[in-house]
Amino acid sequence: MILPCIDLMGGKVVQLVQGREKALEGDTPLAMLARFSAFPQIQVIDLDAAIGSGENGELVELLASRATCRIGGGVRSAERARKLVEQGAHRVIVGTAAFTSALEEIATAIGRERVIVALDSKDGRIVVKGWREKTEFSAEEVLKRFEPFCSGFLCTYVDKEGMMQGTDLAWFRRLRAATNHEITAAGGITTLDEIRELHRLGIHAALGMAVYTEKLSLVELAALT
Repeated sequence: MILPCIDLMGGKVVQLVQGREKALEGDTPLAMLARFSAFPQIQVIDLDAAIGSGENGELVELLASRATCRIGGGVRSAERARKLVEQGAHRVIVGTAAFTSALEEIATAIGRERVIVALDSKDGRIVVKGWREKTEFSAEEVLKRFEPFCSGFLCTYVDKEGMMQGTDLAWFRRLRAATNHEITAAGGITTLDEIRELHRLGIHAALGMAVYTEKLSLVELAALT
């Protein structure tokens, strides 16, 4: 499966490089949703909520009411996760909270089948709080630990996020060998060949910059879904 990404910051659709520098703005959220209408699911991340600088709750709810969305960004409590589901989220992405007691509470509140744990890696270590803090763990080390509380993982190769330089397929092969849970790959995916290899491995692809810059054609991508 291919998942186009809608990242929200300050009420706008944006694309960042490595989670920090804004590279571009997209159309309005609903316009982007219309562009992505051929795809079965959309990934929506509230970047303001992720870094703790606010939230885009009304836009998140609007998007979730119009499409099948997996939603993340600042999901650090069972209450927040439950609210997103009530707003229409198909699944909820949990990042920072996975490293706290909140993960089990979230899984209990909304059901582990709705939970996706985000494992974002930079320089070989998982980063949290909007990619601004590095932990001591590698993604490979914690997959088994989180399996009881989720139905899948969103694994982002932050080193190449937004840089249009390709991703690290070897890393995703290691992750695939470490778990039978669903994996969605993100971070630097730039070519159809990379997507085909990920699909061969049984890994979904979440796409951002390559779609927004039209490096990858939505028509060609839709044909792969």
